[in-house]
Amino acid sequence: MAFPYLEAVLGFMICVYIFETYLDIRQHAALKLPTLPKQLEGVVSQEKFVKSRAYSLDKSYFHFVREAATIALDITILAFGLLPWLWKITDLPFSLYSTFVIEARHGFNKQTVWLFFRDIFKGILLSLVFGPPIVAAIIYIVQKGGPYLAIYLWSFMFLLSLLMMTIYPILIAPLFNKFTPLPEGTLREKIEKLASSLSFPLKKLFVVDGSTRSSHSNAYMYGFFKNKRIVLYDTLIQQCANEDEIVAVIAHELGHWKLNHTMYSFIAVQVLSFLQFGGYTLVRNSKDLFRSFGFDTQPVLIGLMIFQHTVIPLQHIVSFGLNLISRAFEFQADAFGKKLGFAASLRAALVKLQEENLSAMNTDPWYSAYHYSHPHWWRGWQLSMNLIRRQIRLKCRWSWLSLGLCNLEG
Repeated sequence: MAFPYLEAVLGFMICVYIFETYLDIRQHAALKLPTLPKQLEGVVSQEKFVKSRAYSLDKSYFHFVREAATIALDITILAFGLLPWLWKITDLPFSLYSTFVIEARHGFNKQTVWLFFRDIFKGILLSLVFGPPIVAAIIYIVQKGGPYLAIYLWSFMFLLSLLMMTIYPILIAPLFNKFTPLPEGTLREKIEKLASSLSFPLKKLFVVDGSTRSSHSNAYMYGFFKNKRIVLYDTLIQQCANEDEIVAVIAHELGHWKLNHTMYSFIAVQVLSFLQFGGYTLVRNSKDLFRSFGFDTQPVLIGLMIFQHTVIPLQHIVSFGLNLISRAFEFQADAFGKKLGFAASLRAALVKLQEENLSAMNTDPWYSAYHYSHPHWWRGWQLSMNLIRRQIRLKCRWSWLSLGLCNLEG
């Protein structure tokens, strides 16, 4: 008797939707609370709390609609065997509404409709440039891989990831944003001094014009070996008038590097990728799998897409586990910044970034435990202070899945 792959996938998708909707309802109730958490009284202004609450509720209402439409479309397409490229057709109108209604209503959106569609057009062109040779290579490897298919696929994707991580910040990212060297001055001197004290091989320090699209703030670092770069969003500089607060944010990010979080993350990516390709080799010739999804033939790319759906249960479990580890990493990075003497500045920076970006002040503990890769900011700060003392005794180390970029997003 053939295993009911399609029915199993559909059943799990519905169960996940019900569970995540339950968490969303809990979170929505937390967002509707009319008062600040006691820990934030006297720290966050009432005006900022009211704005944050309104922004979070708007996003929550929108999330309910978007998720309901997405699950309905996914089930319809899978159940009735429609073309796979229809799976994400609803994303564009939702992205438009999110950007030009919700983000604009709360003062975050800065991009024009022309810029929005120009970015989409550039993305399509990049897909046309990189997509065909990558797809052709994958098809060839699957056809010729034999018993070592998983190793060949993993090796190809490993080399491809190194290539993309190298050319993305140099060739692709500048197509969407303008990167300029951080001007000479005390901020640059402080960051360079901090990097030097940690033996961080900083080669370039950029400011990116994130304000052309959004007033949300961010900072990240990237690069291989002795060629590291740090990027600050211009909005981060605008929101943190005190230079020590910006340096504290960088200290947090350098903590990820110093504690080898980035390396652990890259290794985790490779291990999970290899296991995923190994699983694919076990079912790629299964006629029952293809027939379950309505295909009489066994095209290589269709097989890969179907396999992605069959491992959704494992992906959710892995994602939850990685979120736990990610939050542990964030505690460690906070502790690292504090040990460098940036405790007060980092706390002030986190408070300011959460205020300026209208991040949710009240969160449901179940929702945050399941979804958040970063600790909820005020709980995270309190717990990281306790973690410092525990780390001295335990010297714990964790690993986390990422793409090799350490980010702190507002």
